[in-house]
Amino acid sequence: MTDTIKLDINGKAFTLAAEPRVTLLDALREHLGLTGTKKGCDQGQCGACTVHLDGERVLACLTLAAQAEGKAVTTIEGLAGEDGTLHAVQAAFLEHDAFQCGYCTPGQIMSAVACIREGHAGSDAEIREYMSGNLCRCGAYPHIVAAVRQAAEAVR
Repeated sequence: MTDTIKLDINGKAFTLAAEPRVTLLDALREHLGLTGTKKGCDQGQCGACTVHLDGERVLACLTLAAQAEGKAVTTIEGLAGEDGTLHAVQAAFLEHDAFQCGYCTPGQIMSAVACIREGHAGSDAEIREYMSGNLCRCGAYPHIVAAVRQAAEAVR
């Protein structure tokens, strides 16, 4: 059985036919070709699939696509300006070399944007606490914290 699911992703309307149990992650990657959001553990433990749903960070692997109907979904593809200008967090990640293999980077960036917006970037310890749901197996944490700190100052 398939349902028609209507999604607002990065300001654009999408309609897809999918089973009611399809996750937002699979809808993004497999049905809509938006592959910036990564599938890491597929169990909500690594944060690689972090996206924003009405401005709140969620794990797309634990969110059904149907739950996103009527809400604004923002993925890593939707952060940069329409003219290609990078978001402050994206620019800071580049400047601080806050990635190695890059697999966790989209989820890290989406969490960092939310961390700053939520007002949880006041200190390195606070950044670490509110970014702790995003794992980096390469160990780029000091660079990630520095990037979040710089982006938070730029946004203020």
